[in-house]
Amino acid sequence: QVQVVESGGGLVQPRGSLRLSCAASGSSFSTYFMRWFRRAPGKQREFVAWITSGFSIAYADSVKGRFTISRDNPNNTMYLQMNSLKPEDTAVYYCRATTTRGGDYWGQGTQVTVSS
Repeated sequence: QVQVVESGGGLVQPRGSLRLSCAASGSSFSTYFMRWFRRAPGKQREFVAWITSGFSIAYADSVKGRFTISRDNPNNTMYLQMNSLKPEDTAVYYCRATTTRGGDYWGQGTQVTVSS
């Protein structure tokens, strides 16, 4: 069982920045496929970004150029640096860890609110 915990959410003004963290347990973190998703009020959960064990990266078009995903394997942590935030980025952000054995684990989410 892998425990996944997000942190770093909060209230920020438009054009501001936040950095989200996702800590995942286990001695094989470096092999996990890690992803960020988000769910805005009244909408379905959507993909934001992913990073593979080999550090390949992809972003949703809506965040490309503004968000940066990264991982720190020795500290079992993934990050999402969010810059130039917009009100439409307001959502609960979720971290998802997928192991090489096919295990799929979600965190409980962290709220990001972009408002003046």
